[in-house]
Amino acid sequence: MDSNDPENLALISRPDLGCTFTKLNCWRLTQYTKCVFLDADTLVVQNADELFDRPDFSAAADIGWPDTFNSGVFVYAPSLETYHKLVEFAVEHGSFDGGDQGLLNEFYPNWRDLPSAHRLPFIYNMTAGAFYTYPAAYKRYGKDTKIVHFIGAQKPWHGSSAVHQGEHYHTWKAIYNAHVAHTTDSETVTSTLSGLEPKLEHRLKTDRPPVEVNTYENLGFIWSGNYQMIDFLF
Repeated sequence: MDSNDPENLALISRPDLGCTFTKLNCWRLTQYTKCVFLDADTLVVQNADELFDRPDFSAAADIGWPDTFNSGVFVYAPSLETYHKLVEFAVEHGSFDGGDQGLLNEFYPNWRDLPSAHRLPFIYNMTAGAFYTYPAAYKRYGKDTKIVHFIGAQKPWHGSSAVHQGEHYHTWKAIYNAHVAHTTDSETVTSTLSGLEPKLEHRLKTDRPPVEVNTYENLGFIWSGNYQMIDFLF
């Protein structure tokens, strides 16, 4: 699923984020009553099971505009009804930033006014550069961090650490080398991706480019974690 909204994506200098609309499919995991969504660029460094005690919908404030939430980590209740409403909303309204975060903030416009339980503490979505942008706070509270988020275009898997990612990059790299690197088969991944046939289901009802909705017969199988496939890494 792609937003096809280069104009708004250009405002945040992230043309790569259009495809993050694909995360809307997580609402289709209706075999679960509650889920915690984690972007591919997050790193869990301590047990965070208590997130499942949070209500639907819960997220942490975005550091760029704290009246909005960051969609890299959120607690939600899967629902086909919500999924279809989200897709319809995407088709009708698009996203103010061209990515999933703008869309979800428009879909949940009253998030900031919900009871405090819906607002996740920063430790559940701490930006990797926090030690660089606010070293005093990081020194005081950094040990409590549960989930690190590598926001921005520079990701750990690009092979080099941005200065502001520091120790978190090295932690990510160590975990990757220990548990993932030896299991990665690029030929299999390439073959799998080439065998998937996306199709366009919906188009915007305005003069904007279409929102592309990819549907795969085995989508639920993939999202349930029973199939090793890279979804998106942005």
